Amino acid sequence: MKLEKSESGLKLLELQRIKKYPYKKYNRFTETTRKYLVDEKKVPSVTTILSKTKDDEGLKKWRERIGEDAANKIVREASAIGTEMHLVLEKYLDGSGYVNLDPQAQKPRLMAHKILQNLEPLQEVWGNEISLAYKHEYAGTTDCIALHNDLPTIIDFKQANKPKKEEWVEDYKLQLGAYYLAHKEHYGPIEQGLITICTRDLKYQEFKLRERDLAEYSEKFLERLEQFKKLTI
Repeated sequence: MKLEKSESGLKLLELQRIKKYPYKKYNRFTETTRKYLVDEKKVPSVTTILSKTKDDEGLKKWRERIGEDAANKIVREASAIGTEMHLVLEKYLDGSGYVNLDPQAQKPRLMAHKILQNLEPLQEVWGNEISLAYKHEYAGTTDCIALHNDLPTIIDFKQANKPKKEEWVEDYKLQLGAYYLAHKEHYGPIEQGLITICTRDLKYQEFKLRERDLAEYSEKFLERLEQFKKLTI
């Protein structure tokens, strides 16, 4: 993939879009938690499993320190920026194009551009917003599955207020481990995981996982799944 500046922002050149696998689409819905409907069975989402089994003591203290109203406002703003950034990336990568002239959309658009500028090793896109499920145990949606540096890769796009330390992205790695396991079961091998992060001030980070790392994190995710089951009995 090569990039070229255009009036609307960026143009992606030499990027192939290939329907390599017959990906299924699972409907996502919310009851008390986020779930997916997989072959008529309701299963928990990957993000629900991780959020319900994580140590959230630090988050509770942060909310207590700044107050619920301020915390909720920050969460809403982050969600809006993340949603818009993901939409820009999805539309660029699937070739449909997208321009939102709302002033509030400028920052997430630039964040998406920053990620794209660092994704030039991308050769083929096999799908965006791909539903993946594993043994009727869980399901989730990964941002992108592609060929990156000649490796079948699951890519996750993230936004942040500030750069992340390695230990802060543990749940992101577990997420990729869950998707790796599901993709391997239903479709084909994945040899790399890629977490891309752009901050509000346009600093870029990425964390790469080799296949052995993905296999390790898939096992760790299954342990979290067992914890989740115990909590919901």
